[in-house]
Amino acid sequence: MYSHENNLSMRKTIGWMVWITASIFYSYQYILRVMPSIMMNDILQQFNIDTTTFGQFSGIYYIGYALMHLPLGILLDRFGVKKIMPMCILLTVLGLLPILFSENWFYSIVGRALIGMGSSAAILGIFKIIRLIFNEKRFTRMLSFSVTIGLMGAIYGGGPVNYMCIVLGYKMVTAIFASIGVGLCMVMYCIVPDLKTQPTATVISQIKTVFCSAKVIWLCFFAGLMVGPLEGFADVWGNEFLKQVYGLEGIIAASLPSAIFVGMCFGAPVLSFIAEKTKNDFATIIGAGIAMTACFFVLLSTKIPIMYLSGMFIIVGICCAYQIIAIYKASTYVNEEAVGLTTATANMIIMIFGYAFHSVIGWIINYMGGPENAKAFVYGIAVIPIALSIGVMGLIIIALQERNARNKTTVFSLKPKGTNP
Repeated sequence: MYSHENNLSMRKTIGWMVWITASIFYSYQYILRVMPSIMMNDILQQFNIDTTTFGQFSGIYYIGYALMHLPLGILLDRFGVKKIMPMCILLTVLGLLPILFSENWFYSIVGRALIGMGSSAAILGIFKIIRLIFNEKRFTRMLSFSVTIGLMGAIYGGGPVNYMCIVLGYKMVTAIFASIGVGLCMVMYCIVPDLKTQPTATVISQIKTVFCSAKVIWLCFFAGLMVGPLEGFADVWGNEFLKQVYGLEGIIAASLPSAIFVGMCFGAPVLSFIAEKTKNDFATIIGAGIAMTACFFVLLSTKIPIMYLSGMFIIVGICCAYQIIAIYKASTYVNEEAVGLTTATANMIIMIFGYAFHSVIGWIINYMGGPENAKAFVYGIAVIPIALSIGVMGLIIIALQERNARNKTTVFSLKPKGTNP
């Protein structure tokens, strides 16, 4: 009995260590995701580019990130977390090297794509680990805690990294994070056991199940339109927007968007708890979308005092955690064997909108006068509340259709046998 309990305790300890290590990788990739916003002027000078090209540079991360979701989802199932995740961490390290050793723009684009490709394994690995180690009912809760840990990287990818760049220089900071990545890779390989499964369904049948589900695709599409506050504003353009439109200084301007990540730290468990207690995922997601839309309309229509900006960004960050609920909701539309691939697909579709936001905002800013023009930034960031409004309206339509279908099912189930509908 003692031996059995001891082994069970050991497995639980290893399980928690694996989960924490994967969450730290998620935090690390978040730092790499937001670094271009801190190093924007340095990168513009090093590679001699304009804001349109910089927007594409920032956004190519999401192309690499999204395109690797399906292959990595399959590889994690076949080969396990132990083999795949360390290799992906090394990809992110390789992606940093062009900033250190090259002035060729092509290499920097390839490097940014490699960072996105490697970073994709962080959230997919967490999906896999949670489903293998923890109870299914705890999925959203454990995922929200992982997101909270990960977002600490985004928070420290703001003001503190900006300060490090000022003191040490952006290339030295890049070298430091490359070294951290190598260390994390070694730790991941040493402590993670061989976690893998052998699905009974074929890959082709799983892919058909996911992509032939209109509910999954439309839900993810409208959820993707709502990702602008996080991936368009907080990740890259928020820093320069606050400098040009609000006239804030460097460290303050870099730190304030990090309040969105702080808010998401709280929002991840809070929104998951609300959705769990109310048993209404759509109402939670739609409410978050409406709140974010209102905040950005206020941000763009009037100058908010600095003391209120951080509070508003925290509210936006809390609402950004809607993504966790949307991904889980999408997974409920398919059978059990396709759940893993569905979560990967949902995250892929939502994240690929990051490229669209970065590219469109950068193009509008450049077209309307360039990065030195405050009005250009207002027009560029206006894309975010417009997309939010469309996303919210689309989700309301889906929610109403689902409710009507459920009500019809209930009516038919209550009718006595032999009764005409």
